[in-house]
Amino acid sequence: MSRNQPTPSSGFMDEIRKIPPVTRTLVAATVGISVPVMLQLVSGYRILFVWKLVKGGQVWRIPTSFFFGGSGFAFLFDLVMLYRNSEQLETAWYPRRSADYAYQLGLASAVILALNIPLETFVHYRALLSCITYLSTRLSPDTPMSIFGLITIKALYFPFALVALDLIQAGPAAAMISLTGVVAGHIWYMLEWTPRGPQRPGRGTGAVVGRAPNWLIRLIGQDQEASSTVGSSDSRPYGQAFVPRERQPTATTTGYNWGRGQRLGTD
Repeated sequence: MSRNQPTPSSGFMDEIRKIPPVTRTLVAATVGISVPVMLQLVSGYRILFVWKLVKGGQVWRIPTSFFFGGSGFAFLFDLVMLYRNSEQLETAWYPRRSADYAYQLGLASAVILALNIPLETFVHYRALLSCITYLSTRLSPDTPMSIFGLITIKALYFPFALVALDLIQAGPAAAMISLTGVVAGHIWYMLEWTPRGPQRPGRGTGAVVGRAPNWLIRLIGQDQEASSTVGSSDSRPYGQAFVPRERQPTATTTGYNWGRGQRLGTD
């Protein structure tokens, strides 16, 4: 084989590098934590959020509880939803602002954690997914989305449909967990994207709080002057991003066909 000829592994890694960095990290963390538990290589109890144990020094339970997606087909559907919605946000609404996106997502996760401690929730993955989904659909509210390929609704109502399905399939406890993600997503939207609207990103009431610190910018990489890059196109190591100036970007898909079979935050 020629030294310059690409190998299948190099082609695969090139495709992975095209995924925006924060989205790539979210997906990799979800797979990296969920799969070993599925294969029974790691005890599921070791990654659950147990407040008493966290206070006792087992602080790793905080991040691991956000990335355990369960098992089965529900895991695959939720993983695809996580990828699509996060990639949509990072490329369309946070172009050249991955560090800001990561920082704001971290703040939203802190809100999720605070809301779920009284609920004694063990796994926060579903709430995180609901939060990202809410912000993505809130910024593209008129995009049609389908549920099971049977019902088509506006994206604005999609997160609430997921909460309703959680209520039907897994009960009030699961619905409450998803609802905490919606609340965190709404706070995120209100602080970052209002009152001046999505045409002027980063100019909301949370414009100062929502800017990433320098250490995170150095870690992830970000254009220091990209806080209002709407209507721009730029090339990055992970692909091309374009944000239209006069209209909201549409979602990366017209809908989701997904299922549920996992109950979160219960014994």
